Amino acid sequence: MELTRQIDAYCERLDPGYWAEPLNAVTNLAFVLAAVIMWRRTAGDGLARMMCAVVFCIGVGSYLFHTHAQVWSALADVVPIGIFILLYLYAINRHGWGLRGWRAVGLTALFIPYAGLTVPIFDQVPGLGSSAGYAPVPLLILIYAVLLRRRAPELARGMAIGAGILIVSLVCRTLDMPLCSAVPRGTHFLWHLLNGLMLGWMIAVYHAHRLGKAGHAR
Repeated sequence: MELTRQIDAYCERLDPGYWAEPLNAVTNLAFVLAAVIMWRRTAGDGLARMMCAVVFCIGVGSYLFHTHAQVWSALADVVPIGIFILLYLYAINRHGWGLRGWRAVGLTALFIPYAGLTVPIFDQVPGLGSSAGYAPVPLLILIYAVLLRRRAPELARGMAIGAGILIVSLVCRTLDMPLCSAVPRGTHFLWHLLNGLMLGWMIAVYHAHRLGKAGHAR
């Protein structure tokens, strides 16, 4: 693997310079702000705080990618995203479905074959491009929301809203290159802003569910 190979995948980047993508770089503050705000609001919730730490890493990794734009920084960008997906699924399996131990872990691990089956299908959607790799995520969130609607209606509603935000952000990511001639700065920065909002929202939804369960247990 050529870790220092240059990657030019976004409308805003016109040269290999560090600040070739100023909007794409600076808007990663959305992830950092989401992480800091939710960290302050989730005291005592270990899983939620782990999510906050990962969201912070997503911001740092994405910043590195949109400034260095090389293979190694691309890995720094996508690996924390994958970790967050698995961590959130585990949290919902554990506290949404009430699964314990290896059952929660096992159901979470099924995301890997799920992605392996669905990404090639989304790859066939015209114009979706590299966003096909993310498309299975809002679909899975919506599946969880439907299945949890009776057991945990507030959690399900919150997850459905999060999926909606993610779908809009995916549209912005997908339109970045097609609209490049009309929007010279591209639309990828909106993916960052909306994703920062979505990740903060998803943590808040999970944490509220935990607080609700704790309140009912009293």
